[in-house]
Amino acid sequence: MAHRCMARENPGHTLQTTALVNEAYLRLVDIQSVSWQDRAHFFAISARLMRRILTDFARSRNYQKRGGGAVQVSLDEGLLLTPQKDADIMALDAALSEFAVLYPRQSQVVELRFFGGLEVEEAAEALKISPVTVKRDWRFAKAWLLKAMSGDKGDGS
Repeated sequence: MAHRCMARENPGHTLQTTALVNEAYLRLVDIQSVSWQDRAHFFAISARLMRRILTDFARSRNYQKRGGGAVQVSLDEGLLLTPQKDADIMALDAALSEFAVLYPRQSQVVELRFFGGLEVEEAAEALKISPVTVKRDWRFAKAWLLKAMSGDKGDGS
């Protein structure tokens, strides 16, 4: 799951897959009030934790004391232009938080599929819904989030 999450990040990302796994593990160990139901429940909680870790990491990189969002470029990479994905993760997190208020189940599908890397059948098992419902929720969520992240309010402006 961590490898899939990190595959979407910039190649020079300072947070490595192992560090993401370690951070998620440390947060899971601190959770004492969770009664684990099954493997799918574990993956659902892990996906949510990885989302929080990546979002927190992206936010911390943009704090003024760390350069305020300035792109760090080594001399060898000076001619290469890479997209800034920290802003994308933060925008996705903001849109997903808004989406979760309106559509809680569909937002869980996004967390499991996008951040957790679960397949349709695994997400269906975790949420105890049918794979067809997961596919429908996934299509709806992608369209809603794309519209929200593009700034299209749908009011004709």
